[in-house]
Amino acid sequence: MDTMRDRFIATTSRLLDEDPRLALVLAEISRDGFGPAQRAHPDRVVNVGIREQLLVGAGAGMALTGLRPIVHTFASFLVERPFEQVKLDFGHQGVGGVLVSAGASYDWPAGGFTHMSPGDVALLDTLDDWTVHVPGHPDEAEALLREAAAGEGRVYVRLSVQSNDRARPVGAGTGFTVVREGAGGVVIAVGPMLDNVLAATDGLDATVLYATTVRPFDGAGLRRAVGAHGAADVVVVEPYLAGTSTAAANDALAELPHRVLGLGVGRAELRKYGEMEEHLAAHGLDARGLRERIGAFLRR
Repeated sequence: MDTMRDRFIATTSRLLDEDPRLALVLAEISRDGFGPAQRAHPDRVVNVGIREQLLVGAGAGMALTGLRPIVHTFASFLVERPFEQVKLDFGHQGVGGVLVSAGASYDWPAGGFTHMSPGDVALLDTLDDWTVHVPGHPDEAEALLREAAAGEGRVYVRLSVQSNDRARPVGAGTGFTVVREGAGGVVIAVGPMLDNVLAATDGLDATVLYATTVRPFDGAGLRRAVGAHGAADVVVVEPYLAGTSTAAANDALAELPHRVLGLGVGRAELRKYGEMEEHLAAHGLDARGLRERIGAFLRR
């Protein structure tokens, strides 16, 4: 199976052929994959070099001319390093575009902490009117990318090497998808966390919801899953900073007695970089770690 990043390169290259409104801005990352597209569309495929502030500013400038920019690099260089440009050049100027990241929270541990971005979605939460997609499979990444490219708003698409075994329905109006039903609590699995959550909750009396669009947060879908119970126990499992969506879940359930547990990447930096699977285990995001924490929470 190809990776989400492979699918992003192939899909975006086709979209550039199909839609003259689209432009692509790179900062060296994925440059080789987009070589044919750059030769075919030299006026709409621009590599600014290792200049991430310029990367975002150039994309916003293209948006001001009427183009629909797709801006791409590693998450730490796309959201964290040029955050002022994301805030001002896109948000303050009121223009739309599609930010597509790679690297996620620990996709390339050997690159060190400079190439990890567990706080990207939490950082975007400080800004207004961003849609955030976290696909869990290359097919989902393609569908969400096509939808974002055809739209008008500000969209962040977070790609990862980690992937679920199969794709689920995604896109506008889909909301949270019910994957498993139960009466003992609700577990929201975000993007590539789904397979580990399903393994961790096997045999537990819990509803599992699958989320690939986390902003806007599907509060109505969460309330439907909770149903008519007098109280709600909810666990949110995210592949980035733990607790990022806890406030959104609390707001959705404000009229009900409820408890919310946010699981994800811990704040402590892991300095022995190892492999991605070791990071999952260290943060308690493998099936075993999730089973222990979800089970203990729902049994209280």
